[in-house]
Amino acid sequence: MTDAPLTPREADDAEAAEYVLGVQDLAERSATEARIKRDPEFATLVTAWETRLDGLNDGFDPVPAPDLLPAIEARLFPRAAKASARVRGALWRWVSGAAVAAAVVLLGLALLVPPAPSLVAVLSTADARLSYEVRHFGNELQVTRVAGVPAVPGRVHELWLIAPGAAPVSLGLLDAPELMVTYPRPPEGWTLAVSIEPAGGSPIGTPTGPVILTAEVGTDT
Repeated sequence: MTDAPLTPREADDAEAAEYVLGVQDLAERSATEARIKRDPEFATLVTAWETRLDGLNDGFDPVPAPDLLPAIEARLFPRAAKASARVRGALWRWVSGAAVAAAVVLLGLALLVPPAPSLVAVLSTADARLSYEVRHFGNELQVTRVAGVPAVPGRVHELWLIAPGAAPVSLGLLDAPELMVTYPRPPEGWTLAVSIEPAGGSPIGTPTGPVILTAEVGTDT
């Protein structure tokens, strides 16, 4: 490994690769797009990187994505139902008469308080130039781009959830700064990933472009 500066050709190649991967900031991306229009040789480098990355998954056969939501509900909701039953039993043994009415009023007020978001995972490049935070609250996942910019025109970042031993399931396209998904909190140990896909998302239900970000779901907080 050497600390020698990149040659002009190497610097051009690195700029083209960063542009195709979508890890440039807004100013860099705008400058690169302007250069593509005026520099045919550099535009050829960008096209070469797009072709090179498109073929990364050619050796993998498409795998139908299973419907994982029933399994998630079966795993998560029974436990919550048992806990709720224990709380209700204790409550009705403790209160009577007027206390019942007071407890109902207090419960109604508590339900009006929105749940506090909990951090599920952070998906980020090593240099943090592109980063997404995934948080859960209520029955929704909130995915926010906190650094970097969307994919280049004609491409889109797509978010995937992967259960151990299962095929990836798409949670949506990250073409806006924030994505809201109606979904339970993924269990600890599951994986979130971001891939680069054609505009409109993967046509086969599994990643077709390079996977540029991954993160494991942490412990529920």
